[in-house]
Amino acid sequence: MPIPPAATRFVVSLFATPNTAHQEVFYTVPRAGHLVGGADHHVERDHFPGHELIWCLAGKGWVQLQGKRHEVAAGELAWINCSKPHSHWADPADPWEVYWLRIEGPRLESLSQMLSTDFHPVFSGCPADAAAVYPEVFQRMQHPAPESPALIHVAVARLIAAAFCARASRGEALEAAPPVLRKPLEWMRLFYFQPTRVEDLAEMSGLSPSHFNRLFKRTFGTSPIDWLRRERISQAKRRLVESRETIKQIAEQVGYADRFFFSKDFKRYTGTTPGEFRAREAQNRH
Repeated sequence: MPIPPAATRFVVSLFATPNTAHQEVFYTVPRAGHLVGGADHHVERDHFPGHELIWCLAGKGWVQLQGKRHEVAAGELAWINCSKPHSHWADPADPWEVYWLRIEGPRLESLSQMLSTDFHPVFSGCPADAAAVYPEVFQRMQHPAPESPALIHVAVARLIAAAFCARASRGEALEAAPPVLRKPLEWMRLFYFQPTRVEDLAEMSGLSPSHFNRLFKRTFGTSPIDWLRRERISQAKRRLVESRETIKQIAEQVGYADRFFFSKDFKRYTGTTPGEFRAREAQNRH
């Protein structure tokens, strides 16, 4: 007689009801757990509050977003924005074991967009200690104390940081952007010093300027021109520290025809003038 497949088993299953004051300032965790999936483990929803961060400990599973399936293997993190149709399930041939947190909090939607989790919900190469966040949160939920909400917030922030580190370490920042934004984004990274109009960037993406602007801001949390200015200022910082060129020369090298406008932008983004920045960094090197 064939042996029936094992059913899903919950090792830890936790609920919490964060108070309103904490929800306004902290990442909170209303639901968390540790499960050993069986062939029957399948979750499908049209929408649900919060975002789920699933860490695969062993085996394999799948998440589906935007109609596309993504495999999740051991050591990988999956980020699901539950406000949109989604599903996730264990691979019947090799069911996963997972930790998970359902998190809520300020600016999560923007963070999700910055990481393009709708299109790339799986993170490989997270720092090895990121999985330790889950047992820490479980412990604080099981034994609450006055400082627990703040400490849970810090732990969740570490997990979010691990997702950003994974993108950066694997060179996935550009890859994670929606496909229509990749060409204009790459162009701005390579040719930040060139005169640039939103209309030109939109044409590269095949979108109208208004649609391009909205999509870019939804993905990166800022307008394309603001993104470009920040890139120019970052390039200028390096030149101010590593070269002896004049501020006027550096302004021209990073795309500013007017030194005054460059200095104004530099102070706007850094809180200091180019000259003050150069002097401060020179002092810190000795």
